[in-house]
Amino acid sequence: MQLEFHQIDAFTDRPFRGNPAVVYRLDAWLEDELMQRIAAEHNQAETAFTVREGSGWRIRWFTPACEVPLCGHATLATAHALFELYGEAGERLEFSCLSGDLSVGREAGRLVLDFPAMGLEPADMAAEVATILGQPVQAVQVGKELLALLESEQAVRDCQPDLAALAKLPGLGVIVTAAGREHDFVSRYFAPGIGIDEDPVTGSTHCILAPYWAERLGKTELSAYQCSARGGELHCRLQGERVKIAGQAVLMASGKLFL
Repeated sequence: MQLEFHQIDAFTDRPFRGNPAVVYRLDAWLEDELMQRIAAEHNQAETAFTVREGSGWRIRWFTPACEVPLCGHATLATAHALFELYGEAGERLEFSCLSGDLSVGREAGRLVLDFPAMGLEPADMAAEVATILGQPVQAVQVGKELLALLESEQAVRDCQPDLAALAKLPGLGVIVTAAGREHDFVSRYFAPGIGIDEDPVTGSTHCILAPYWAERLGKTELSAYQCSARGGELHCRLQGERVKIAGQAVLMASGKLFL
C-alpha cells in the first residue's frame, strides 16, 4: 500500500518558518494504531489525517505520542493541501473533529480558521509555575491548558522550563504569554506530556489566548506572534463564542509512504 503525504509549514509565508505538519488525505480511515505509528515515523508535532464525509471532511490529529482533540496549524496545513494540491472548489472547507465542527475559509490571501473560543479559571499556582519556568509569573489560569502570564516579551523569549516538572502540571500543556513589543501579545507553548517539548506555532492555543487578551486589552482584533525558534504570526478576531485565526502556509515536501 502507498499513501501520499505532504509536509506543509503553517502560519508562515516563508520556508523553514512557522510550524510543520504532515497531511494525509485518505479515501478511508486507517486503524488508529497505524495512524499513530505513521505520526511517530514522521516525528512532527502533528500529523493530520482527513477523509471526506458527506459534504465535508472528518479530521484527526496525532502527535508522535497520542491523538489530540484540536490542532490549529495542522488544520491550516490540511486546508492548504485540499485547496492548492487537490483542487477543492469554493472558499470554505467544513471539518468535523473531536472538538466539534470547524471551518477554514479563504480571505484576503490568508486561510482563516473558525475555532471555538475557550476560557480558563484562575489558579493559585504562580510561585510553583515560576519555579518550573525559571521566570517570574504574574498570574496563572487553568483549563484544557495552563496559561502563565509573564512580565514581558523578553521573559517569554528567555523562558527555559524544566520540562519534566512542567509535564506534571494540569492541562495538556503550558502556554506562556505576555504583551508584545510589535504585536498585541506573544506566546510560547510547551507540551512534553503529549510528546511536544515546544510547539513552534500553535493555532489551538489562540482559542484561549485571543479571548484572554481581548478582555485585557479591550479589543477583538489582535495580532499575535509565537516567538519560538521558528516563529509564526497569527491574526486573531474574537466573534462571540468563536475565534477566527488567520495565517498562511507553504508546501515544503510531498512524497509517498510505503506500507
